[in-house]
Amino acid sequence: MTGDQTPVGQYRVDLATGRWWWSDETYRIHGFEPGEVVPTTAVVLAHKHPHDRDRVRRVLDEARRDGAPFATVHRIVDADGNEHVVSIVGQGRRDDAGQVVELEGYVLDLTAGVKDLAAERANVSIRAAAASRRDIEQAKGVIRMALDVGDEEAFEVLRHYSNITNIPVRELAARLVEHARGTSLPHERLAPLLDALEDATGRVRTETTDHETTDHETVHRVD
Repeated sequence: MTGDQTPVGQYRVDLATGRWWWSDETYRIHGFEPGEVVPTTAVVLAHKHPHDRDRVRRVLDEARRDGAPFATVHRIVDADGNEHVVSIVGQGRRDDAGQVVELEGYVLDLTAGVKDLAAERANVSIRAAAASRRDIEQAKGVIRMALDVGDEEAFEVLRHYSNITNIPVRELAARLVEHARGTSLPHERLAPLLDALEDATGRVRTETTDHETTDHETVHRVD
């Protein structure tokens, strides 16, 4: 293993026979005890994830032809059915006649690092969503108190002002909360924004009234 505990194994394949040599760690990455199976190309490919198998086969075929250094990141399924994300790096070895006779290199099990990264990204997304929800709720509270409107109308005002300014609701809410924070005179500090929001309130109420009037006229005509 490396210093950061990433499992690293070695491999070598004889291209004439298709027989592979695995280090102990390569066996373990594939879910076997050292020497438990005889690794062959068929065994190696059988453990590749079905969606990645053809891509890995093409990489190996190309390496057999030209012996150039190669690397691939893909998924394998170990002997216990567990999925791993691995990186295989290697290159060809030529004989005296210049023919590629072996491939050799390393297998790195990246699974733990990938899971940690995914978990961190999920945590970041959750924290961002929570912060956005918190800012919106706080902004609604500012609007309710400043403009004397209800909870639903406060959100409609925020959404309407977001539409006419092309500023996302979460960003607009964060700005409003930031402006309101740390002052005992929010009306003075928020005057320009509150004026705009008050205008938006009027527009929301007008649109709501017009919609209700239209619905009433439609129902009246049907009657």
